[in-house]
Amino acid sequence: MAGTILVTGGAGFIGSHVVERLLGQGHSVVCLDNFDEAYPPAVKRANIHSASSNERFALAQGDIRDRAFLDETFSRHEFDAIVHLAALSGVRDSLAKAALYEEVNIRGTLNLLEEAREHSVKKLVFASSSSVYGLNGKSPISEDQRLDRPISPYAATKIAGELLCHTYSYNYGFQSVALRFFTVYGPRQKPGMAISLFTRRMDAGEEVPVFGDGTSVRDYTHVSDVVNGIEAALSYQGPGFDVFNLASGQEVSLKTLVSLIEKALGKKALVKNLPTQKGDVFGARGDISKAGALLGYRPQMDISRGIPLFVEWYRNAAVAGIQRA
Repeated sequence: MAGTILVTGGAGFIGSHVVERLLGQGHSVVCLDNFDEAYPPAVKRANIHSASSNERFALAQGDIRDRAFLDETFSRHEFDAIVHLAALSGVRDSLAKAALYEEVNIRGTLNLLEEAREHSVKKLVFASSSSVYGLNGKSPISEDQRLDRPISPYAATKIAGELLCHTYSYNYGFQSVALRFFTVYGPRQKPGMAISLFTRRMDAGEEVPVFGDGTSVRDYTHVSDVVNGIEAALSYQGPGFDVFNLASGQEVSLKTLVSLIEKALGKKALVKNLPTQKGDVFGARGDISKAGALLGYRPQMDISRGIPLFVEWYRNAAVAGIQRA
């Protein structure tokens, strides 16, 4: 049944895809975003250009740290659910800006949970991260592995967000679902993320920064599969709090990733090897058996198909000029 859903970070990479999917399913959507400089605002506005023409779309421009703004937004709309994607992301930046990450990712999440409590919202889907596994990750990484060894402030803030969701669900009776995203890629990916950055630099004939020797692996998950998982989580009728991995279930090395982009672009990469960075977690794929069993989650996009589709979008998108800047 269609309802009104708040999508925080709704003009971002994943958020804009979620907004479009929900509108397509007949929901009314309020897209909350602060359009900060961490992600070029012009790119974000292009992300939601199509959705903004829908009569069931509304934009709430503001910050999740601002309780007065949130109070006004929640008073104006009666939300059936919240998809909470707004956050500062990136493990490396979090090492330099730990206090800011705490403020946005923890206090901002707490503010939303307080609003959900006060306004009797029944469902919250929280965007967590595979970074929470830290040094405990053993391939394949399952949801029951310990979370006591994070290696970046970003990861620590995501663990804290999950714990807050559990606390509020337990005490106030609404359902929350934490989704641990593995490395998400696809159209509209944030310009500073690896696949977007590599594609842009290869296309321009510039050096491509590869941290380490290229043998490190990640589980790259296409945004369309992540959106499928979010949609399933919104319909999930499980316990008060639950957590799921959203991943592809496959390991891909950095060397293979570069090779796939080279092939799709038809250009050779000028690779510049750099030391491995603090805070990065490599070497494990996500165990998606729980998400498969309880959410019906089945990733559809193999990276061998996903990368050429990303490059096609990069070349054809209306925002290409901004992305290449």
